[in-house]
Amino acid sequence: MLLQPIWDLMLSQSSVMHSPFFPLIFSLLVYLTFCLPFLLLDLLASRCALVRSFKLQPQSSVSWTAVRSCLALTLYNHLVFIFPLTVLHWYLRPEHLPEEAPPLPRLLAQVLVCLLLFDFQSFVWHLLHHKVPWLYRNFHKVHHTYTSTSALTAEYSSAWETLSLGLFAAVSPELLGCHPLTKLTFFTLNIWLSVEDHCGYDLPWSTHRLVPFGLYGGAPHHDLHHLKSKFNFAPYFTHWDRLAGTLYLQD
Repeated sequence: MLLQPIWDLMLSQSSVMHSPFFPLIFSLLVYLTFCLPFLLLDLLASRCALVRSFKLQPQSSVSWTAVRSCLALTLYNHLVFIFPLTVLHWYLRPEHLPEEAPPLPRLLAQVLVCLLLFDFQSFVWHLLHHKVPWLYRNFHKVHHTYTSTSALTAEYSSAWETLSLGLFAAVSPELLGCHPLTKLTFFTLNIWLSVEDHCGYDLPWSTHRLVPFGLYGGAPHHDLHHLKSKFNFAPYFTHWDRLAGTLYLQD
C-alpha cells in the first residue's frame, strides 16, 4: 500500500500514459534530465580544479561540437527508429493499467532481477560485437568514437545498438510480468545507471561506491572499457567480466 498514492496520482494522468507519444517523451526527458547535472560539471571542470579532480580522465574536456553531435544522433535514433516501433507496440499491445499498485518488496525485487537480466544480455551482446570484427565495424564502432566518456555519449550509438539495448530493456519486465509502475521504475533506473556509467566522473556518491565488495563497476569500470576496449564488457555489475576473465580494475 506504500506505493498506492503514487500510482493513484499516475492513474489520474492515464490519458498521458496511454498516449503513443509517452514512451518517446518519457525516455528522452528522463535521459536529458539525468545528463544535465553532468553537463554542468563538464562546464565547471575547465574552471574549477576541485571538479576536475573527480574526472576519470582529467586531461580531457567536452566540446560543444561533441555535445551537439551526441544530441543530434540521440534525437535522430529516437524519432526515426524508436518512435515508429513504440507506436506499433501501442497499437498491437496497449498497456493495461491496473487499479492497484504493486507491493514495494515485489517492485524492488523485480527491478533488481530486470537489472541482472539486462546486464547479462548486454554483456553477451557487447562481448560478441567486440569479438566479431564485422559486427564491431558496422554497428558498435560508433559508440567508441569517444575514448573519453561523458554523459551524452551514453546514447551515442548506431540505430542497431540503440534498438538492441532498448529491446533487452523492454523484454525483461515483460518476461517477469511486471506492473507498469515497476516497468517505469526499472526504465528510469536503467537510464540513470547508463548515464552515470558514461559520465566520466568518480564522485563520492557514485553507485559503485554504494555497492560493496566491488560487485558493481560503475563509471570507472566503463571508462576503462572505452580506453582499453578489450576489457569490462558488462554495463553495470562485475561478475560476468570476472567469470570471463575480461575484468580490468586499474589503469
